[in-house]
Amino acid sequence: MSRYHSYLNSAATILLAYKGEEPFAGFIKKYFSQHKKFGSKDRKQVSHLCYCYFRLGKALINAPLEERILNALFFCSQQPNDILAELKPVWNEKTGTNFSEKQQEIAYSFSVEDIFPWQNELSEAIDGKVFTLSHLQQPDLFLRVRPGNEKKVKAKLIKNGIAFEKIAEQCIALSNSTRIDELIELDQEAVIQDYSSQRVGELLKMVRKEHPGDGSIRLWDCCAASGGKSIMAKDILGDIELMVSDIRESILLNLGNRFEQAGIDDYESFVVDLSKPLTVSLSTFNLVIADVPCSGSGTWGRTPEQLYYFEEEKIKSYATLQQKIVTNALPQLEPGGYFLYITCSVFKKENEAAVDFIKEKFGLQLLKMELLRGYDKKADTLFAALFKKPL
Repeated sequence: MSRYHSYLNSAATILLAYKGEEPFAGFIKKYFSQHKKFGSKDRKQVSHLCYCYFRLGKALINAPLEERILNALFFCSQQPNDILAELKPVWNEKTGTNFSEKQQEIAYSFSVEDIFPWQNELSEAIDGKVFTLSHLQQPDLFLRVRPGNEKKVKAKLIKNGIAFEKIAEQCIALSNSTRIDELIELDQEAVIQDYSSQRVGELLKMVRKEHPGDGSIRLWDCCAASGGKSIMAKDILGDIELMVSDIRESILLNLGNRFEQAGIDDYESFVVDLSKPLTVSLSTFNLVIADVPCSGSGTWGRTPEQLYYFEEEKIKSYATLQQKIVTNALPQLEPGGYFLYITCSVFKKENEAAVDFIKEKFGLQLLKMELLRGYDKKADTLFAALFKKPL
């Protein structure tokens, strides 16, 4: 058996063992630590086969496992590779062709819609075909350079021979395989933050422009997660009184470690489940950020196992959860304050329908909403809407 057949067999074994109950990155890392026979090149090749398998989404779901893996590798490959050269040499010569041309080479028939079958649920601003085909490629790695570190970060990348592209004033795109943590002081000099996530900063700049400046902004990041939006808010808004919360203590502990690296030590935090009414007494805020739990469908290019395992009924469940969170958070927004609603979803029930809900139930004024398309830039796709509460 050639090593390429061995790679295929190993990928099939791993995929049969994985049930989608944890992130695949963590699962396969544990698998390799338990099976020491895999060298670094072996791990890379087998992992790639597994991720290609997930990138095909719901297409060819009933095909034999190893055949589906090879079909997925073919559709995810833009240039020849050793595995196809050994196992499917005719396909290997066609890796540079487009999706339609590749379809002519395989024994199975499937459409773009078979990969991502929830086309009717997409936000209207999305090009369904382009978005769906973007899942066949791994997104880039993006850095948001923190103020005052632009020259330092650029010099480090050049010195180490790292290819990069400057996307915006403080946004740098790199290959996803870049070991950036060995080069840059993360969270201090630059933050790993997707391009579209960085674009949420455009709405924060609107707040800074509109805020009268009579005292600092009192910000509650109510679903703070790892704190990326809070760090960006600090960089954009400057002097803020910061409150962060999330559903588990462990999340806030990780956030605290990250804030320490970022030089943020003046903040308050508390654990809260915002799917239920608040039981703690809080002061009011003139800016509330709700980066709500969602389907994550705009980020499945990074975690394609979620595309593979997703079921449509979850869209409604997330939309219901988001309405509960908004309902329980908004009483803490003072008159004249701003509410920033964010998802990393591409589904209209989580996006535009949520905007309608917020306007109708709470009477907030919509200042701007935008689908932050990243699928044509090897980035995530997010949705953000900025509201103002009437005086």
